[in-house]
Amino acid sequence: MITINPFIELSALIPPIAMQIYIIAMFLLVLGGTLLDTYHKKSAQYFFENSKNAKKVATRQVGGGEKVSIAIKTLTNEVLTSGEFSNPKRRISHLFTMYGFITFVVTTAIMVFNYSTATTATPVILPILWHVGALMLCIGGYWFWFFIRVDVSAEGNPWYRLVRADLFIVSLFITATFALIWSLLQSLQIAGWSTLALVLFISSSTFLFSTILWSKFSHMFFKPAAAFQKRVTKADGSRENLPELADRNDPADRDRHSMELLKDAPLNMGLGIKREAPNHY
Repeated sequence: MITINPFIELSALIPPIAMQIYIIAMFLLVLGGTLLDTYHKKSAQYFFENSKNAKKVATRQVGGGEKVSIAIKTLTNEVLTSGEFSNPKRRISHLFTMYGFITFVVTTAIMVFNYSTATTATPVILPILWHVGALMLCIGGYWFWFFIRVDVSAEGNPWYRLVRADLFIVSLFITATFALIWSLLQSLQIAGWSTLALVLFISSSTFLFSTILWSKFSHMFFKPAAAFQKRVTKADGSRENLPELADRNDPADRDRHSMELLKDAPLNMGLGIKREAPNHY
């Protein structure tokens, strides 16, 4: 199963050109949905205006070389390794989902556009990566859905409670699930059930890519830009119009505190609310 290109056998039912048109259509839906989301939420306008306002209160100029360095740090920390997550379980789950999705989508496109017929031999690594990517998606997605989501783990809501914000993650791991089921049933040559799994796979992937405007899908494009801009505001001193962090070792900063009892308090005052994880509060 894992070394078989499922799209070769599918070509007997659906012409390769139809599969290619479908992928192009999904790409256009993602592009159009992201642009509509940007227009609707005014994300680009916010970034430009925020950048312009930050320059007005900046205390120093950030040069081109420094911006390149900041971009590299953003890429390696927030983008490639999801370093902004303080919860290690959430971070690992996100990395499984992110890299699983990228691997799954890229290998799907490669196999459909280049190896969708039996006349061209498929490199063994491609179907292996396709199945591994789908499996990673399932691991990250189901782990998040059942055990990490704050409204389940902390607020005690049932796992089956669905809201509009869940469209992205649910359709994402459901698509990967039906892809694996379809591949398994197809390799076992169970015609009727494999066809049903294929229909569910196509339906869930269509739902995933056609609901960009109402899901969190497009946040993957905004997130790196927001992380980069945040680092730039720290570097130029504008700090997004937030006050500078107080230095408790500085007597002037200690004297600014409104509570007399806390002026001489130690810098490390314990775990506080982090002493125990929130649970069904």
